[in-house]
Amino acid sequence: MRIVIAGGHGQIALRLERLLARRGDEVAGIIRRPEQAGDLLAAGAEPVVRDLEEASVDDVAQHLEAADAAVFAAGAGPGSGEARKETVDHAAAVLFADAAERAGVRRFLVVSSMGADREIPLDTDPVFAAYLRAKTEADAAVRARLALDWTILRPGRLTNDPGTGRVTLAEHVDYGSVTRDDVAAVLLALLDEPRTAGRTLELVGGGTPIAEAVSASVG
Repeated sequence: MRIVIAGGHGQIALRLERLLARRGDEVAGIIRRPEQAGDLLAAGAEPVVRDLEEASVDDVAQHLEAADAAVFAAGAGPGSGEARKETVDHAAAVLFADAAERAGVRRFLVVSSMGADREIPLDTDPVFAAYLRAKTEADAAVRARLALDWTILRPGRLTNDPGTGRVTLAEHVDYGSVTRDDVAAVLLALLDEPRTAGRTLELVGGGTPIAEAVSASVG
């Protein structure tokens, strides 16, 4: 397959790129800064320099032509303010979905967050609340598209612990943590399971092997 990943220099994206390249898939990662290109090349991915906050739909669609799948893994990241939660976590996700539609790429995965679609407590940090609202709006925009075979993955709190290969994956799970290694491995499994299209799945660490968890999620 050829897979294009938005947010190609993110921690989950780099892990996914390594997994895809290791098994022989062709993978490209969209990055904002040219100096990030070396890390993608080391991961086995083709770097594509394009700022999703500035690009047009046509700009991005040209990089999605002939792709078999697209993965939105971009995020404004820690230290960014409320405004960039809107321009990256929401608007860039919509732009990437528009570009996938224009390029005729049906399979579309989104890395979202647990807490999206839920009522935000009044005492939530304003920037984190803006992040959750952005993810909620982005997910809704993707789910409304009939031209995309979308799957939305909502991990819990992310850690850099080594992956276990075992998770809990379902439409609703109790809040918890999950390793970035395991998120990347679940994304890989979702790419291979077209029956997960149209599903919004929450993900935390657990006791079920990833392949079994993904298969069970379509039951």
